[in-house]
Amino acid sequence: MSGHFPFSGKANRVSVYAFFEAHDWSLEAQEKYFQAWYQWTKDYVMNDADLKAAKGVLFSGDHFGTHADHDFHLHGYAVATRMLELGELIKGSILPRLDHDMLHALEHDHEEWIAAANAVATEHPRPQAPEIGRYRHV
Repeated sequence: MSGHFPFSGKANRVSVYAFFEAHDWSLEAQEKYFQAWYQWTKDYVMNDADLKAAKGVLFSGDHFGTHADHDFHLHGYAVATRMLELGELIKGSILPRLDHDMLHALEHDHEEWIAAANAVATEHPRPQAPEIGRYRHV
């Protein structure tokens, strides 16, 4: 099992996006992966009285995070930013509560979520990046 979550360590939206890029996931695959984490987190929060009181309001709408409904200046980083925002909640409020067996089960679920996102990426491949010459960045 990987045990590596994209929001682990000193993550930012670029490192989360790099995780998606390493898996060669299209936006549809990224969204599938995010939705798995979102549902797991929502279920955990709603079944824990303390977390529900403190964080339940974050799950009152259809979407999660500051950048849930728009990409504006993010240029393709919207799902990565939402994943990072959700990951900060998971990392700070949920992971410290998990015992060894629960963390092992989460890692197993994580592998399944990656496989599901890979299946979506097969159906909806990531568009090829345009070839840009060496000094054509300006």
